[in-house]
Amino acid sequence: MDRLALAGLLLALGAILAGHMWEGGSALALLHLPAFVIVMGGTLGAVMLQTPWPQFSAGIRLLPWLLYPPSSRQPQLRKAVVTWASTARQKGFLALERELDGLQDPFERRALAMLIDGEEGHNIRDLLDTEIILYRERMLRAARIFESMGGYAPTLGIIGAVLGLIQAMGHLTDPGQLGSGIATAFVATIYGVGFANILFLPVAHKLRAIILQQVLDKELLAEGILALSQGESPKRIQSRLDAYVHG
Repeated sequence: MDRLALAGLLLALGAILAGHMWEGGSALALLHLPAFVIVMGGTLGAVMLQTPWPQFSAGIRLLPWLLYPPSSRQPQLRKAVVTWASTARQKGFLALERELDGLQDPFERRALAMLIDGEEGHNIRDLLDTEIILYRERMLRAARIFESMGGYAPTLGIIGAVLGLIQAMGHLTDPGQLGSGIATAFVATIYGVGFANILFLPVAHKLRAIILQQVLDKELLAEGILALSQGESPKRIQSRLDAYVHG
């Protein structure tokens, strides 16, 4: 579990609640279902309207990464590539076929299979680079839905505030109903700005960082496979990949 992400969320929410209560406010005053429905429902609806379903569903599936992000495999990949280089130098590329059974990641399997099949180095580089670019763009588009939510939420908060004020204006002669509209107005604004800056935008940036780390792992493997195809020594390959691990 990513404890830093959880601690950051709790700290942000706790600081807002503590400051509000410090000034004599009540935490229950911030719980307002109509304002929540306006902001969250409107934000989700706007993002669903602009986003194709595959992209939207892919973005939702990325949410577990916030607390359980995939760890970088750079040290393991570097070690594997150096081991493959030693085996290939002693026994040839065909001896690496047994390594395919132990690879779960499709990208890793394809990269090693191309090497075993004797593909030219420039072909390997072109194919792997294309796959990396497509993976990067596909994943970043999926994560971008949360950035869009961060853009829409404050505007929906303003809409909620206006709706609350309209309700309040309609009950100027009834003080008992006046407070409900004013509460909706102010709490909707808080929800819109708060969700955008405490939840949606941080989530978008966190997922982007994780995706770029995954891309870097793939680039390390591609670099190692290319070096293998060019017949570089295991020691030189290890030095070449150190930049990824220690960079």
